[in-house]
Amino acid sequence: MVLPALPAGLRTRIAPTPSGLLHVGNGAAFVLTWKLARAAGGRILLRIDDLDAERARPNYVEDIFRSLEWLGIDWDEGPTGPDDFDANWSQHLRLDRYAELLNKLSNAGLLYACSCTRSTMANCTCRGNGLPLDTPYTLWRLSLVGGGPAPMKKWPSGSELVHAHALTPDPVVRQRNGRPAYQVASLADDLIGAIDLIVRGQDLLPSTACQLYMAKCLGENGFAQASFIHHALMTDISGAKLSKSAGAASLSEMRSSGTDPQVVHQQADRLLAVLLGQA
Repeated sequence: MVLPALPAGLRTRIAPTPSGLLHVGNGAAFVLTWKLARAAGGRILLRIDDLDAERARPNYVEDIFRSLEWLGIDWDEGPTGPDDFDANWSQHLRLDRYAELLNKLSNAGLLYACSCTRSTMANCTCRGNGLPLDTPYTLWRLSLVGGGPAPMKKWPSGSELVHAHALTPDPVVRQRNGRPAYQVASLADDLIGAIDLIVRGQDLLPSTACQLYMAKCLGENGFAQASFIHHALMTDISGAKLSKSAGAASLSEMRSSGTDPQVVHQQADRLLAVLLGQA
C-alpha cells in the first residue's frame, strides 16, 4: 500500500501503557504510527505512560520492549530497555512538569475542586460551589465554560472540528490522590517532545479535544497545528473493543505460538485503508 504524504521531519510517539500485556490492537496501532513516520522521514519517541502506578507492572514494561522488537518497530528517542526506562524515562520523573501545567491552568481560573463520586456526578454543582482546590478528598476538573479549542485537523479529511464544550462532564485533570490525570500528563509530554503527529484510536477523540482546549488556554498554539490521526478500533468477534482488562489475545501469546508478526502488520494496513477510504 502506498502511504500518503505527511510533512517531512515530523515528530511522533508510540505511547504504550504498562497496565497489561499488549494485544493485537495495540500492536497494529503502533505499526501504523511507525510506518507513517518512517515514510515521512520522521522521528519516533518511545514514551511509556506509567503514571498509573497501581496498574503498572515490571513484566508489562518488559512485554512492551519484547513486543516492539518482535514487530520490527524501532525508535529514535526514548528508553533502550526496562532499566533505562526506570532510571531515565518514567513519567514519575516528570511530575514537576505536570504540576507546572496544572498551576498554569489554576492561575488562569480554569480549575475547580469536585467532591462528587460516580454515583452523584449526574447532579454535580461543584463548578459553582467555589470549593478551595486544597479541599481534602477532592479531584480537580477543567471548566469548559466560555470557549472552545482551536479547530482540530482530522487526517486525512481535514474537515472535522472537535469542540471542548461537547465533552461531558468537565474532564478530570488531577485525581483525589493528588496525581495528575492522563489529560495533563499526555499534553505535557507531547509539548516536551515537540510532537506534531499524534496517532490515536477514535475512542480518544474526546481526549484530543480536551488537550487542544488546554493547550489553547495555555497559549501553546503550536499544538493545534499538529496532525491528529484517529484510526478505527479493532474489535472482538462480538464487536466489543479489544482491551487488556477483558483479556484480549496478547502479543506475548502470539510470539510464543510462533505467529508471524506480519499478521499484525496486515491489521495495521487495514486500519490505514479505512482511514484512506479504501476499505
